Amino acid sequence: MTDVLSKAAPSSYRVHGATGEWEVIVGLEVHAQVTSNAKLFSGAATAFGAEPNTQVSLVDAAMPGMLPVPNRECIRQAVRTGMAIDAAINKWSRFDRKNYFYADLPQGYQISQLYHPLVGEGAVEIELEGEASPTKTIGVERIHVEQDAGKLMHDQHPTRSYVDLNRSGVALMEIVSRPDMRSPAEAGAYLRKLRAVLRYVGSCDGNMEEGSMRADVNVSVRRLGDDFGTRTETKNVNSVRFVMAAIEHEASRQVDLLEAGGKIVQETRLFDPDTGTTRSMRSKEDAHDYRYFPDPDLLPLELDDAFLDECRASLPELPDAKRARYEGLGITTYQANVLTAEVETARWFDALLDQGAKPVAAANWVSSELFGALNRIGKDITESPVTPGQAAELLALVADGTLSGSLAKQVFEVMLETGDAPGKIVEERGLKQTSDTGAIEAVIADVLAKNPGQLEQYRGGKEALFGFFVGQTMKAMAGKANPAVVNELLKKALASEINQGE
Repeated sequence: MTDVLSKAAPSSYRVHGATGEWEVIVGLEVHAQVTSNAKLFSGAATAFGAEPNTQVSLVDAAMPGMLPVPNRECIRQAVRTGMAIDAAINKWSRFDRKNYFYADLPQGYQISQLYHPLVGEGAVEIELEGEASPTKTIGVERIHVEQDAGKLMHDQHPTRSYVDLNRSGVALMEIVSRPDMRSPAEAGAYLRKLRAVLRYVGSCDGNMEEGSMRADVNVSVRRLGDDFGTRTETKNVNSVRFVMAAIEHEASRQVDLLEAGGKIVQETRLFDPDTGTTRSMRSKEDAHDYRYFPDPDLLPLELDDAFLDECRASLPELPDAKRARYEGLGITTYQANVLTAEVETARWFDALLDQGAKPVAAANWVSSELFGALNRIGKDITESPVTPGQAAELLALVADGTLSGSLAKQVFEVMLETGDAPGKIVEERGLKQTSDTGAIEAVIADVLAKNPGQLEQYRGGKEALFGFFVGQTMKAMAGKANPAVVNELLKKALASEINQGE
């Protein structure tokens, strides 16, 4: 059996067979459902989870005489996606019919774009952990728009399969990468980055578990320096983790087969998430097998400059630009990556900054306190009980000395439970930090008087006991004393004790 070398380093990922090392070549075809209220060629709704066959127009059901009409919003979203990855936008594109017969395809063909896609070449830059070169550019060959098929339901009857046409005609973007990935880790990084871009743009929600984003995984292996080998395509993989597992299994399977004297057959395969293995589905068809030809019911798409300008102007700040902006504010690269990985997190953090929070303190608090609390209560940032405005108020109370770090943690816990503003909690519960030197000096004097043994050891040179006295003072003041003031006054009091002893 094969094994894998250097899994942690994507660029050095190799499959080690009995006769030497093999390189893995990966390309992904990502099908992303376009965010729109209506389908690509009809006015039927696209909401997820509707009862079967309740979102089907006469066009979707391929009733005689029905003609498709392109949905402008679907075209707009695909163009915006192309612009977000710096891809070429083709002002002239055309729809083709991809002919095949299956129970969930009522027309007997799928409307797609083979010869003249809407979007041409672009690129996605990925970040790699533990690499000498931490970034890599993955080429995108094209993005074309097509309609989805329906869905066969095999679990509704013991001997029959039913057809649900709710998805029939839903707009998809097929985003075809170049075979530039060389490991499961690189493929995972590419898919995560692409999903983030789609979510930032708003052209797809990226919910792989709901089927609105899925990947066809093309894998081949070769000896180092050889030409590309024959590839297989594993269809409709619906999570980043499963994509990575499918690549690892398929690469090992191909190496085992080749080293045993066999040949790789160009075929379509399916991934079984329960076993982590792939199995053959059918031989891989080529374009001529589908008898593609231009759709006679649809005119070519012709985009004018005004439309393209509007699409470009509507783009938000994208992940890479946002990360660079955060780093420019003094936030660490790691925290900037965390804060920009999901668009909802970035929006929440931007709202926090808009409320006046200091960037570095805000980044530290969000990545530690807020994320830790949300993880503990099982919520994501869109469900946070604490608003950006409340968080900014809490951080301001720490910055102006009203709250110490420990008191801020107490206030934050109450905020999570009640949803109250931090200022209200501080006033009602008396949690304000004190910097009253007279009150703190009195407590310090009492602490030193109650701990003569430790005081004598400190006089004898055991300076580590300073932390003990700080802790006792803070405890006596219920954590409400200003730590900086406590430290300053305690140093003076202990110095005085030492001088008196001399």
